[in-house]
Amino acid sequence: MDNHFKFTNKVIGLPLFFVLFLWFVFWLEIRFDFDFVENGIYPREFSGLQGVIFSPFIHGDIEHLYNNSIPLLILLAALQFFYASHSVKVIGFGILLSGIITWVIGRGNYHIGASGLIYVLVSFVFFKGIQTQYYRLVALSLAVIVVYGGLVWYVFPSPEISGGKAISWEGHLAGLITGFILSLFYKTPEYRKLIKYDWEKPDFNPSEDKFMQRFDANGNFVNLPAPEQTEGLSSYYSSDFPVDYKIILDKKNESKPEP
Repeated sequence: MDNHFKFTNKVIGLPLFFVLFLWFVFWLEIRFDFDFVENGIYPREFSGLQGVIFSPFIHGDIEHLYNNSIPLLILLAALQFFYASHSVKVIGFGILLSGIITWVIGRGNYHIGASGLIYVLVSFVFFKGIQTQYYRLVALSLAVIVVYGGLVWYVFPSPEISGGKAISWEGHLAGLITGFILSLFYKTPEYRKLIKYDWEKPDFNPSEDKFMQRFDANGNFVNLPAPEQTEGLSSYYSSDFPVDYKIILDKKNESKPEP
């Protein structure tokens, strides 16, 4: 099963490419004095739907971008390493679905930033690991909770943080919901535990197992009941043929020494 975890160039390349692209977009804003904020999600306005695609790549300032870059590098690398077959689909559909949910439930303001995608990744990695019940993925889920568990407080209404900057808790909540939905949708049969013994099968019946029959309900060892003899059959063998016996004296069959 561990053969499914393979380190490839994509484990490093995918996170680097994604984060560098975010910084490239931010550099374009500064270099050419662009303002991409109006390309973010504006809830319940038709023109605001463009932000479903563009908003994760737009950031208000360098602090906003920096705070999102480190978690993206770590979480995208973990996603590509442990869930390589689903990584691109989780990123793509995670951006779209979380953006649509934000467009539906968000406040009347522009919602920008990749934090929604971060919540998608945290939610997907956590719930998917618990669902697989595979020890390495469960350990990954617990590690994600230890490192990023505090993010859960930002899915509740908290319009301002230090410095008076508004945060999109709606985008965070949308990402959390999206990650959970995707963890249910994308199956990982390759991590399913292989059945090696009969007692691991779902249709196993202990009462029919020869070994389990030697124990009572309290786990005590018991002897099996003696088999019932069929009526009309003797417990010993008899024959109609006569048997002749020859008596041999109890003497050693050895040659006597010569005098």
